[in-house]
Amino acid sequence: MVRTQLSPPPFQLVDLARVARLGAFFFVRPDGCTTLAIGPGRAAALAALAVAGVASAQSSVTLFGVVDASISGYSSTSRDLGNGVTYDRLGFPIYNPFYLNRGSIKASRRELAHSGYNSSRLGFRGTEDLGGGLAASFWLEAPISNDDGQTGVSTFTRRSTVSLSGGFGEVRLGRDYTPTFWNDTVFDPFGTNGVGSNLVNTANGAFGGFTGYADGKKLPDALKNVPQLPDAGGSNYVRAGNSIGYFLPPNLGGFYGQVMYGFHEKTKYSPGTATPPLAENASRTGRYIGGRFGYANGPLDVALAYGSSTVGDNFYVGTTTKVNTLNLGASYDFGPVKLFGELSRAKNKIDYEVEPYLGGRPDIDLTGYLLGVTVPVGAGLIRASYSSVKYDENLVARNPWEVLPADKKANKLAIGYVHNLSKRTALYATVARVSNKNGASLTVGGPSFQGTGNGFTPKTSTGYDFGIRHAF
Repeated sequence: MVRTQLSPPPFQLVDLARVARLGAFFFVRPDGCTTLAIGPGRAAALAALAVAGVASAQSSVTLFGVVDASISGYSSTSRDLGNGVTYDRLGFPIYNPFYLNRGSIKASRRELAHSGYNSSRLGFRGTEDLGGGLAASFWLEAPISNDDGQTGVSTFTRRSTVSLSGGFGEVRLGRDYTPTFWNDTVFDPFGTNGVGSNLVNTANGAFGGFTGYADGKKLPDALKNVPQLPDAGGSNYVRAGNSIGYFLPPNLGGFYGQVMYGFHEKTKYSPGTATPPLAENASRTGRYIGGRFGYANGPLDVALAYGSSTVGDNFYVGTTTKVNTLNLGASYDFGPVKLFGELSRAKNKIDYEVEPYLGGRPDIDLTGYLLGVTVPVGAGLIRASYSSVKYDENLVARNPWEVLPADKKANKLAIGYVHNLSKRTALYATVARVSNKNGASLTVGGPSFQGTGNGFTPKTSTGYDFGIRHAF
């Protein structure tokens, strides 16, 4: 066999399908280098292929990725907090002498998971120098489920962009991360991964799924303080597809920034008796606009971001539902310790063409904050964070004379340790606990709370990750 050593990753790609037809295969040596093995008599053909590939290449292409696996556990506990006393709409107590408290319900799960430290992925990126300071580049990145191998590189949903950059900055087209998400992950010691992920990010990621109460004109007790609904993906909170982004050039003395617009790509119909039904008239749903501007110099990094996403559009009723998010994040590296912080405020609001006098769904506010720290210890890193969120459903706007429940709240404490075996391989451990109050139902992951529709109230959620991450 003839073996040709390739440079350690990232390395230049050749046509792997043609290489395979030549009877070649790759393997990784103990020193980390990738080696290409070919059968006798085919070395000349492969050499010609390599020379032709290098001669015709006008850009560098890099294969990269992360494989992250962990042993993870989750537990969510709901409790019956009833005492046999309920209240009517005027606030007078109603006693049930036969009430029997039912205790608690615990749902737990243990599994081999992925993406506990970094998200598992496989990607390709490349750049072509166009001359005159211009460059064209692309980035295709796909999620992978390496724990069971059931899903893989079928769609590039993590990022799929093409861009043109120069002294003016960069114009980027495709699916990319939203400006407000960057503050969640950059200023989170856990990078919004695993059970330690920022609670502000967890709550905001589901905030767009709250589309209102079942009846906008009545106030049944069953609809007050409802648990937060999962997001169907329409809020564009983490990423936005069909987007155009602009990034400032990197030579501005530490100042950086970006703006993004995401097309909704829905058909718009003019009003009239021949207008198609309601379901075909959500023409503004999916639209996103946002921006982020900051300053990074030495140990300091601070950024302010804003994003607005249209999550609902009811043409015939004359309403448009938007989620508007504003957040501020900062970090400062003192050397022995690095501090992180984030403040966030989001509003899930309905714009009415004709404002209702009474009974319309009020705006829902979500505020949150995070405080975090990392401490280098030899080849390792200690990570810890505390985050908290609060929901204000503004129910007084629906009926000023009703006795209202307390606002939903949740807080989270997470601590972990990362031990770097090399620049690309690390072992990690994380434990976290979420405490819910007044009907909030946030978890660290895993199973949802049980019995919430049968008088049980979500209380605590705990979890752990013990895993390994390898990047290439």
